[in-house]
Amino acid sequence: MSDEMKNKSAAGKYLTFALAQEEYGVPVLKVREIIKMMDITGVPQVPSHVKGVINLRGKVIPIVDLRLKFNLPTQDYTERTCIIVVEVELQARRVMLGMIVDYVSEVLNISNDEIEPMPDFGERLDTEYMHGVAKIKGTVKLLLDLDKVLSADTVFARAAA
Repeated sequence: MSDEMKNKSAAGKYLTFALAQEEYGVPVLKVREIIKMMDITGVPQVPSHVKGVINLRGKVIPIVDLRLKFNLPTQDYTERTCIIVVEVELQARRVMLGMIVDYVSEVLNISNDEIEPMPDFGERLDTEYMHGVAKIKGTVKLLLDLDKVLSADTVFARAAA
């Protein structure tokens, strides 16, 4: 799919959140709920960015710390730190995963005119997990393709299901 076609399908409502002073956006249709931080049960033999699982009303949900997933510096969780529970489509299955973020900002309606393709950083940097860059009110928000961002964590999600 060309970058232009990819961006046309990227327009819509996005939940925006912060990680290390940067703003990111995920499609609202993928978000199931936003919850405050809670006790996470660790699971051995998983990547360091997978913090473990939570029991959310009887469902076991794997939790991924996006700071660690994106190789950002760690910081202590605060009262604003929260978990965004999302549903992603992976290998023809719907999987619920939680993402730890610094804080949730707002819901924005982003039009095609506000979205640009990811700049070319060279061959060694993989930006496949991004829909593009949204330019809103003088700021830049990175729009994530959750299915691709979280695809590496599906083996763990299947085990928790």
